[in-house]
Amino acid sequence: MGLSLYVVLGSAVVGLLVGLTGAGGGALMTPMLILLFSVKPAAAISSDLVAAVVMRPVGAAVHLHKGTVNLRMVGLMTLGSVPMAFLGSFLLREMGGSEAGQQNVEIALGAALLVGAAAMVLRYVLDRRSGRARTGAIREVTLRPVPTVLIGMVGGLIVGITSVGSGSLMIILLLFTYPLLSAGQLVGTDLTQAVPLTAAAALGALTFGHVEFGVTASIIVGSVPAVLIGSLLSSRAPDNYIRPAITFVIFASGLKYVGVPTYPLGFVMGGILLAGAAYWLAVLRPRRLRGEPAPALAPAAAPAAAERAPDRAGTPLDEAPAR
Repeated sequence: MGLSLYVVLGSAVVGLLVGLTGAGGGALMTPMLILLFSVKPAAAISSDLVAAVVMRPVGAAVHLHKGTVNLRMVGLMTLGSVPMAFLGSFLLREMGGSEAGQQNVEIALGAALLVGAAAMVLRYVLDRRSGRARTGAIREVTLRPVPTVLIGMVGGLIVGITSVGSGSLMIILLLFTYPLLSAGQLVGTDLTQAVPLTAAAALGALTFGHVEFGVTASIIVGSVPAVLIGSLLSSRAPDNYIRPAITFVIFASGLKYVGVPTYPLGFVMGGILLAGAAYWLAVLRPRRLRGEPAPALAPAAAPAAAERAPDRAGTPLDEAPAR
């Protein structure tokens, strides 16, 4: 099979989502290849993994250049993910490559993603009500080594058993483990840690799988420029744009994993997009045009802001001369 224009275009859409959110690649690319382009499942999985070795470093390089990656966090996640990816492959072999076993794992993952998407919506609502913004700096964050390694272990095990990416679940766990960091910063870290993990999985695919290099080339041609664009957007865009995009992709991935067919999934996600667009046009855009003020600072954040605020003469309050 040579280059396919349709696979290139489909891969561009998925690549844009991966660059924007760091999630959804395996959950969206592989079903697209199987259901829309009649690629055999084994070839679709292996070809997607090999293409990801080229695709993900592009997004990671953009975020590294923009300074939205914490390399120590990447190291901790890799410490957990790479060994567990090989353990997952071993467990899969012990199960005899059972499709039923893989399906059960994917259904459980899909349920976890749907719960995670609902939790992200709830967290967003609570953040808006409290007025707390995710303003932490990714390179200055205080690391939590044990939870971070555990996140890597969970992601690596899922990759090893199901042969699909686990970026959706890992980005959810990162968002809740590091609540002060914006989604865009965590996307960069997640994309970067996925590079060694994907390389390990692709090595297994080249060794034991069936790679169709025409499919792989089509994925690379379509996804690499799109990942570059998506990563540039996610490294610059405000958190209130990136977090809904991540939630959207995670919700779609969760529905796909639990077995929702492609066409109903498309109608559901299209309906959500239309509802979101209608809400923006009917509610959010009029508010901005009226110039309504942003939500007030949370009580815990207000004193700190007051200490930093200058007085009318331009002198910080804590340095103002006594009268």
